[in-house]
Amino acid sequence: QVQFVESGGGLVQAGGSLRLSCAASGRTLSRDTMAWFRQAPGKEREFVAAIVWDWGRTYYGDSVKDRFTISKDNANNTVYLQMNTLKPEDTALYYCAHKRIPFLVKIPPAPEDFDSWGQGTQVTVSS
Repeated sequence: QVQFVESGGGLVQAGGSLRLSCAASGRTLSRDTMAWFRQAPGKEREFVAAIVWDWGRTYYGDSVKDRFTISKDNANNTVYLQMNTLKPEDTALYYCAHKRIPFLVKIPPAPEDFDSWGQGTQVTVSS
C-alpha cells in the first residue's frame, strides 16, 4: 500500500511563499491522481489542487488559482505545492491525497473521491 508523508509547512508572513512536499513510498506512482486539500479549524476540508500523474494535467480550487502551483517529480515520487502570495485565510492543515484512478470524476473533487491521505502539515500565515 502506498503511503504519503507531507513536509514544508510553517509560519510565514502574508505575501510570502512556501513549498509543500508529499513523498510517496511503497509503489511508483503511475496511473494515479494526487491532490492537495486543506482544512482550517471549524471548516470543511477544501480542495486546493490536483494533478493527474501520467498526463501532468492540473486543476485548482478557485481560491488559490494564479497563486498556487502543483507539480510532480517522477524520479522522487513526490508531488509539490508551491504557494505564493500567501494570505491569512490560507492558514490551515494541508493534506496530500491519492487515488489510483488517472482522472477526476468531478471538478472540484470531494475528499471522499480519494483513497489515501498523508498526515498533514500546518501552514500558518500571519497578517
